[in-house]
Amino acid sequence: MDFALTDDQKMMQDTIGRTLERVCPLDRVRKAAADKELYAADVWAALAEVGAAGLIVPEEHGGVGQTLLDAALAAEMLGRSVAPVPFTASCVMAPLALMGSGSPAQQAEWLPRLAAGEAVAGVAVSEIASGARDGAGVAAASGKLSGKALFVLDAGGADLFVVADKAKGLHLVRGDAPGLTRSDLATIDATRRVGELAFDHVEAEPLAARDGAATLGRMIDAGRVVLAADILGAGGRMIEKAVSYAEERKQFGRVIGSFQAVKHLCAEMVAELEPCRSLIWYAAYAFDAAPEEASLMAAHAKAHTSETGTFVARTATEVHGGMGFTDLLGLHYWFKRIGFDRQMMGGPERVRADAAALQGWV
Repeated sequence: MDFALTDDQKMMQDTIGRTLERVCPLDRVRKAAADKELYAADVWAALAEVGAAGLIVPEEHGGVGQTLLDAALAAEMLGRSVAPVPFTASCVMAPLALMGSGSPAQQAEWLPRLAAGEAVAGVAVSEIASGARDGAGVAAASGKLSGKALFVLDAGGADLFVVADKAKGLHLVRGDAPGLTRSDLATIDATRRVGELAFDHVEAEPLAARDGAATLGRMIDAGRVVLAADILGAGGRMIEKAVSYAEERKQFGRVIGSFQAVKHLCAEMVAELEPCRSLIWYAAYAFDAAPEEASLMAAHAKAHTSETGTFVARTATEVHGGMGFTDLLGLHYWFKRIGFDRQMMGGPERVRADAAALQGWV
Protein backbone atom coordinates (compact mmCIF):
# COMPACT_ATOMS: atom_id res chain seq x y z
CA MET A 1 0.00 0.00 0.00
CA ASP A 2 1.35 3.44 -0.97
CA PHE A 3 0.79 6.13 1.64
CA ALA A 4 2.44 8.90 -0.41
CA LEU A 5 1.09 11.26 -3.03
CA THR A 6 1.36 10.21 -6.65
CA ASP A 7 3.70 12.04 -8.99
CA ASP A 8 0.67 13.59 -10.70
CA GLN A 9 -0.67 14.90 -7.40
CA LYS A 10 2.71 16.38 -6.48
CA MET A 11 2.93 18.05 -9.88
CA MET A 12 -0.61 19.40 -9.65
CA GLN A 13 -0.03 20.89 -6.21
CA ASP A 14 3.31 22.35 -7.29
CA THR A 15 1.72 23.89 -10.40
CA ILE A 16 -1.02 25.56 -8.36
CA GLY A 17 1.52 26.74 -5.78
CA ARG A 18 3.80 28.26 -8.42
CA THR A 19 0.85 29.89 -10.16
CA LEU A 20 -0.21 31.53 -6.91
CA GLU A 21 3.32 32.71 -6.17
CA ARG A 22 3.30 34.43 -9.54
CA VAL A 23 -0.17 35.99 -9.61
CA CYS A 24 -1.11 36.32 -5.93
CA PRO A 25 1.63 38.04 -3.91
CA LEU A 26 0.64 39.71 -0.64
CA ASP A 27 0.18 43.07 -2.36
CA ARG A 28 -2.51 41.51 -4.58
CA VAL A 29 -4.26 40.18 -1.50
CA ARG A 30 -4.08 43.62 0.12
CA LYS A 31 -5.64 45.22 -2.95
CA ALA A 32 -8.48 42.71 -3.11
CA ALA A 33 -9.21 43.25 0.57
CA ALA A 34 -8.97 47.04 0.42
CA ASP A 35 -11.13 47.34 -2.69
CA LYS A 36 -13.60 44.73 -1.40
CA GLU A 37 -13.43 42.87 -4.69
CA LEU A 38 -15.98 40.13 -5.18
CA TYR A 39 -12.95 37.98 -5.90
CA ALA A 40 -9.58 38.50 -7.59
CA ALA A 41 -10.62 37.86 -11.19
CA ASP A 42 -7.06 37.71 -12.53
CA VAL A 43 -6.00 35.19 -9.89
CA TRP A 44 -9.14 33.15 -10.54
CA ALA A 45 -8.50 33.13 -14.29
CA ALA A 46 -4.92 31.92 -13.77
CA LEU A 47 -6.10 29.11 -11.49
CA ALA A 48 -8.84 28.08 -13.93
CA GLU A 49 -6.23 27.94 -16.68
CA VAL A 50 -4.26 25.27 -14.79
CA GLY A 51 -7.42 23.26 -14.05
CA ALA A 52 -8.02 24.17 -10.41
CA ALA A 53 -11.66 25.16 -10.99
CA GLY A 54 -12.61 21.78 -12.42
CA LEU A 55 -10.53 19.42 -10.30
CA ILE A 56 -13.38 17.15 -9.21
CA VAL A 57 -15.72 17.75 -12.16
CA PRO A 58 -15.92 14.66 -14.41
CA GLU A 59 -14.01 14.76 -17.68
CA GLU A 60 -17.20 14.41 -19.71
CA HIS A 61 -18.25 17.81 -18.36
CA GLY A 62 -14.93 19.49 -19.06
CA GLY A 63 -13.27 18.87 -15.70
CA VAL A 64 -10.20 17.00 -14.59
CA GLY A 65 -12.10 14.17 -12.88
CA GLN A 66 -9.93 13.93 -9.77
CA THR A 67 -10.72 13.11 -6.13
CA LEU A 68 -11.33 15.11 -2.98
CA LEU A 69 -7.70 14.54 -1.99
CA ASP A 70 -6.65 16.50 -5.06
CA ALA A 71 -9.03 19.31 -4.06
CA ALA A 72 -7.56 19.29 -0.54
CA LEU A 73 -4.04 19.59 -1.95
CA ALA A 74 -5.17 22.60 -3.99
CA ALA A 75 -6.87 24.12 -0.95
CA GLU A 76 -3.62 23.88 1.01
CA MET A 77 -1.92 26.04 -1.61
CA LEU A 78 -4.79 28.54 -1.55
CA GLY A 79 -4.44 28.81 2.22
CA ARG A 80 -0.69 29.39 1.92
CA SER A 81 -1.33 32.34 -0.38
CA VAL A 82 -4.55 33.51 1.36
CA ALA A 83 -5.89 33.66 -2.20
CA PRO A 84 -8.98 35.87 -2.53
CA VAL A 85 -10.84 33.51 -4.86
CA PRO A 86 -13.85 31.16 -4.61
CA PHE A 87 -13.02 27.49 -4.17
CA THR A 88 -14.63 25.51 -1.34
CA ALA A 89 -18.19 26.14 -2.49
CA SER A 90 -17.75 26.82 -6.19
CA CYS A 91 -15.18 24.15 -7.03
CA VAL A 92 -16.04 21.42 -4.51
CA MET A 93 -19.41 21.61 -2.79
CA ALA A 94 -21.54 22.88 -5.69
CA PRO A 95 -20.13 20.36 -8.21
CA LEU A 96 -20.76 17.59 -5.66
CA ALA A 97 -24.37 18.75 -5.34
CA LEU A 98 -24.86 18.63 -9.11
CA MET A 99 -23.00 15.33 -9.50
CA GLY A 100 -24.88 13.75 -6.61
CA SER A 101 -28.46 14.91 -7.13
CA GLY A 102 -28.60 16.98 -10.31
CA SER A 103 -30.46 15.89 -13.41
CA PRO A 104 -28.54 15.34 -16.67
CA ALA A 105 -29.83 18.69 -17.91
CA GLN A 106 -28.72 20.52 -14.75
CA GLN A 107 -25.31 18.89 -14.91
CA ALA A 108 -24.90 19.72 -18.59
CA GLU A 109 -25.82 23.36 -18.00
CA TRP A 110 -23.64 24.12 -14.99
CA LEU A 111 -20.77 21.66 -14.58
CA PRO A 112 -18.87 22.72 -17.74
CA ARG A 113 -19.17 26.39 -16.76
CA LEU A 114 -17.98 25.72 -13.23
CA ALA A 115 -15.10 23.58 -14.47
CA ALA A 116 -13.93 26.32 -16.84
CA GLY A 117 -14.16 29.01 -14.17
CA GLU A 118 -16.77 30.81 -16.28
CA ALA A 119 -19.34 30.67 -13.49
CA VAL A 120 -19.12 30.90 -9.70
CA ALA A 121 -21.46 29.03 -7.39
CA GLY A 122 -22.26 29.93 -3.80
CA VAL A 123 -23.47 27.37 -1.28
CA ALA A 124 -26.05 28.10 1.42
CA VAL A 125 -25.93 25.19 3.86
CA SER A 126 -24.65 26.81 7.07
CA GLU A 127 -27.94 26.41 8.91
CA ILE A 128 -27.59 22.63 8.52
CA ALA A 129 -23.81 22.39 8.92
CA SER A 130 -23.32 24.70 11.88
CA GLY A 131 -26.77 25.51 13.25
CA ALA A 132 -29.43 28.13 12.51
CA ARG A 133 -29.13 31.57 14.08
CA ASP A 134 -31.07 34.85 14.08
CA GLY A 135 -34.16 33.25 12.64
CA ALA A 136 -32.30 31.95 9.62
CA GLY A 137 -33.58 29.03 7.63
CA VAL A 138 -35.13 28.42 4.25
CA ALA A 139 -38.50 26.79 3.62
CA ALA A 140 -39.52 25.21 0.31
CA ALA A 141 -43.09 25.07 -0.97
CA SER A 142 -44.50 24.60 -4.48
CA GLY A 143 -41.12 25.06 -6.14
CA LYS A 144 -40.37 28.34 -4.35
CA LEU A 145 -38.09 29.27 -1.46
CA SER A 146 -38.77 31.66 1.40
CA GLY A 147 -36.64 32.65 4.36
CA LYS A 148 -33.06 33.65 4.99
CA ALA A 149 -29.67 31.98 4.60
CA LEU A 150 -26.59 33.27 6.41
CA PHE A 151 -22.87 32.69 5.88
CA VAL A 152 -23.29 31.75 2.24
CA LEU A 153 -19.85 30.65 1.11
CA ASP A 154 -18.35 32.02 -2.15
CA ALA A 155 -21.28 34.38 -2.45
CA GLY A 156 -19.28 37.19 -4.08
CA GLY A 157 -20.19 37.37 -7.75
CA ALA A 158 -22.00 34.02 -7.66
CA ASP A 159 -24.01 33.15 -10.77
CA LEU A 160 -25.70 30.23 -9.05
CA PHE A 161 -26.56 29.20 -5.50
CA VAL A 162 -27.01 25.71 -4.10
CA VAL A 163 -29.45 26.13 -1.23
CA ALA A 164 -30.43 23.64 1.49
CA ASP A 165 -33.89 24.00 2.97
CA LYS A 166 -34.95 23.11 6.51
CA ALA A 167 -35.93 19.60 5.42
CA LYS A 168 -32.44 19.06 3.93
CA GLY A 169 -33.66 19.30 0.38
CA LEU A 170 -31.33 20.89 -2.17
CA HIS A 171 -32.25 23.56 -4.70
CA LEU A 172 -30.59 25.56 -7.47
CA VAL A 173 -31.25 29.30 -7.48
CA ARG A 174 -29.92 31.59 -10.18
CA GLY A 175 -28.06 34.63 -8.95
CA ASP A 176 -30.48 37.01 -10.68
CA ALA A 177 -33.70 35.24 -9.67
CA PRO A 178 -36.65 37.59 -8.96
CA GLY A 179 -37.34 37.92 -5.25
CA LEU A 180 -33.76 37.08 -4.25
CA THR A 181 -31.99 39.73 -2.18
CA ARG A 182 -28.23 39.43 -1.82
CA SER A 183 -26.10 41.29 0.70
CA ASP A 184 -22.59 41.05 2.08
CA LEU A 185 -22.04 39.59 5.52
CA ALA A 186 -19.02 40.98 7.32
CA THR A 187 -16.60 38.42 8.77
CA ILE A 188 -13.06 38.62 10.10
CA ASP A 189 -11.68 37.23 6.83
CA ALA A 190 -11.07 39.94 4.25
CA THR A 191 -9.87 37.44 1.63
CA ARG A 192 -13.24 35.81 0.97
CA ARG A 193 -16.74 37.15 0.43
CA VAL A 194 -19.55 35.70 2.49
CA GLY A 195 -23.16 36.59 1.90
CA GLU A 196 -26.67 36.66 3.25
CA LEU A 197 -29.55 35.63 1.02
CA ALA A 198 -33.17 36.60 1.58
CA PHE A 199 -35.79 34.60 -0.34
CA ASP A 200 -39.24 35.99 -1.08
CA HIS A 201 -41.02 33.19 -2.91
CA VAL A 202 -38.01 32.68 -5.17
CA GLU A 203 -38.27 30.22 -8.04
CA ALA A 204 -35.89 27.30 -7.48
CA GLU A 205 -34.99 24.11 -9.31
CA PRO A 206 -34.95 21.09 -6.98
CA LEU A 207 -31.90 18.85 -7.05
CA ALA A 208 -33.92 15.68 -6.82
CA ALA A 209 -32.43 13.12 -9.18
CA ARG A 210 -31.13 11.25 -6.11
CA ASP A 211 -31.39 11.52 -2.32
CA GLY A 212 -30.79 15.20 -1.57
CA ALA A 213 -30.16 14.67 2.15
CA ALA A 214 -27.38 12.16 1.42
CA THR A 215 -25.83 14.53 -1.12
CA LEU A 216 -26.03 17.39 1.40
CA GLY A 217 -24.18 15.27 3.93
CA ARG A 218 -21.40 14.59 1.44
CA MET A 219 -21.20 18.28 0.56
CA ILE A 220 -20.71 19.19 4.21
CA ASP A 221 -18.11 16.45 4.71
CA ALA A 222 -16.17 17.67 1.69
CA GLY A 223 -16.43 21.29 2.78
CA ARG A 224 -15.03 20.44 6.20
CA VAL A 225 -12.07 18.57 4.73
CA VAL A 226 -11.27 21.37 2.28
CA LEU A 227 -11.48 24.04 4.99
CA ALA A 228 -9.15 21.95 7.16
CA ALA A 229 -6.70 21.79 4.25
CA ASP A 230 -6.93 25.56 3.88
CA ILE A 231 -5.99 25.89 7.56
CA LEU A 232 -3.06 23.53 7.02
CA GLY A 233 -1.71 25.72 4.24
CA ALA A 234 -2.24 28.98 6.11
CA GLY A 235 -0.70 27.57 9.29
CA GLY A 236 2.32 26.24 7.44
CA ARG A 237 2.94 29.64 5.90
CA MET A 238 2.66 31.36 9.28
CA ILE A 239 5.27 28.98 10.70
CA GLU A 240 7.63 29.76 7.81
CA LYS A 241 7.18 33.47 8.40
CA ALA A 242 7.81 33.08 12.14
CA VAL A 243 11.01 31.08 11.60
CA SER A 244 12.26 33.56 8.99
CA TYR A 245 11.59 36.48 11.32
CA ALA A 246 13.30 34.70 14.22
CA GLU A 247 16.40 34.25 12.06
CA GLU A 248 16.58 37.99 11.31
CA ARG A 249 15.28 39.88 14.34
CA LYS A 250 17.97 40.76 16.86
CA GLN A 251 17.59 41.39 20.56
CA PHE A 252 20.37 41.79 23.12
CA GLY A 253 22.87 41.47 20.30
CA ARG A 254 21.61 38.06 19.15
CA VAL A 255 18.99 36.86 16.67
CA ILE A 256 15.94 35.84 18.65
CA GLY A 257 15.96 32.44 16.96
CA SER A 258 18.98 31.58 19.07
CA PHE A 259 16.95 31.85 22.27
CA GLN A 260 15.72 28.51 23.55
CA ALA A 261 12.21 29.80 24.28
CA VAL A 262 11.75 30.93 20.66
CA LYS A 263 13.18 27.67 19.34
CA HIS A 264 10.67 25.76 21.44
CA LEU A 265 7.76 27.87 20.15
CA CYS A 266 8.72 27.23 16.53
CA ALA A 267 9.34 23.53 17.09
CA GLU A 268 6.03 23.11 18.92
CA MET A 269 4.12 24.73 16.06
CA VAL A 270 5.60 22.27 13.58
CA ALA A 271 5.04 19.32 15.91
CA GLU A 272 1.38 20.24 16.35
CA LEU A 273 0.54 21.09 12.74
CA GLU A 274 2.33 18.40 10.75
CA PRO A 275 0.22 15.45 12.04
CA CYS A 276 -2.85 17.27 10.69
CA ARG A 277 -1.57 16.58 7.19
CA SER A 278 -2.03 12.82 7.39
CA LEU A 279 -5.39 13.27 9.12
CA ILE A 280 -6.63 15.51 6.30
CA TRP A 281 -5.22 13.24 3.62
CA TYR A 282 -6.97 10.21 5.10
CA ALA A 283 -10.25 12.07 5.52
CA ALA A 284 -10.08 13.11 1.85
CA TYR A 285 -9.16 9.56 0.81
CA ALA A 286 -12.04 8.10 2.84
CA PHE A 287 -14.50 10.46 1.14
CA ASP A 288 -13.98 8.63 -2.16
CA ALA A 289 -12.63 5.20 -1.14
CA ALA A 290 -14.16 4.44 2.29
CA PRO A 291 -17.56 6.22 2.42
CA GLU A 292 -18.55 4.45 5.64
CA GLU A 293 -15.77 6.39 7.40
CA ALA A 294 -16.07 9.65 5.49
CA SER A 295 -18.29 11.69 7.83
CA LEU A 296 -16.45 10.71 10.98
CA MET A 297 -13.02 11.36 9.49
CA ALA A 298 -14.13 14.70 8.04
CA ALA A 299 -15.32 15.73 11.50
CA HIS A 300 -12.05 14.65 13.11
CA ALA A 301 -9.96 16.47 10.51
CA LYS A 302 -11.97 19.68 10.77
CA ALA A 303 -12.14 19.78 14.57
CA HIS A 304 -8.51 18.92 15.27
CA THR A 305 -7.00 21.07 12.51
CA SER A 306 -9.18 24.02 13.54
CA GLU A 307 -7.83 23.96 17.08
CA THR A 308 -4.26 23.32 15.97
CA GLY A 309 -4.47 26.12 13.43
CA THR A 310 -5.66 28.52 16.12
CA PHE A 311 -2.63 27.59 18.25
CA VAL A 312 -0.26 28.09 15.32
CA ALA A 313 -1.79 31.43 14.36
CA ARG A 314 -1.48 32.76 17.91
CA THR A 315 2.03 31.41 18.48
CA ALA A 316 3.42 32.59 15.13
CA THR A 317 2.11 36.06 15.88
CA GLU A 318 3.74 35.98 19.33
CA VAL A 319 7.11 35.05 17.78
CA HIS A 320 6.86 38.26 15.74
CA GLY A 321 6.32 40.28 18.92
CA GLY A 322 4.67 43.67 18.46
CA MET A 323 5.38 43.58 14.72
CA GLY A 324 3.04 40.62 14.38
CA PHE A 325 0.01 42.82 15.00
CA THR A 326 0.89 45.45 12.42
CA ASP A 327 -0.49 45.71 8.90
CA LEU A 328 3.06 46.02 7.57
CA LEU A 329 3.74 42.28 7.79
CA GLY A 330 0.23 41.26 6.74
CA LEU A 331 0.26 38.34 9.17
CA HIS A 332 -3.33 39.12 10.09
CA TYR A 333 -4.58 37.84 6.71
CA TRP A 334 -3.48 34.32 7.60
CA PHE A 335 -4.52 34.71 11.25
CA LYS A 336 -8.06 35.75 10.34
CA ARG A 337 -8.39 33.23 7.53
CA ILE A 338 -7.66 30.45 9.99
CA GLY A 339 -10.23 31.93 12.38
CA PHE A 340 -12.87 31.98 9.63
CA ASP A 341 -12.07 28.42 8.52
CA ARG A 342 -12.38 27.27 12.14
CA GLN A 343 -16.01 28.34 12.40
CA MET A 344 -17.28 27.79 8.85
CA MET A 345 -19.21 24.52 8.42
CA GLY A 346 -19.17 24.11 12.20
CA GLY A 347 -16.64 24.99 14.88
CA PRO A 348 -14.80 22.25 16.78
CA GLU A 349 -17.55 21.87 19.38
CA ARG A 350 -20.31 21.48 16.80
CA VAL A 351 -18.25 19.15 14.61
CA ARG A 352 -17.32 16.93 17.56
CA ALA A 353 -20.99 16.77 18.53
CA ASP A 354 -21.76 15.58 15.00
CA ALA A 355 -19.03 12.94 15.32
CA ALA A 356 -20.46 11.77 18.64
CA ALA A 357 -23.92 11.50 17.09
CA LEU A 358 -22.48 9.39 14.26
CA GLN A 359 -21.10 7.01 16.87
CA GLY A 360 -24.42 6.89 18.72
CA TRP A 361 -22.94 8.49 21.84
CA VAL A 362 -25.56 11.24 22.09
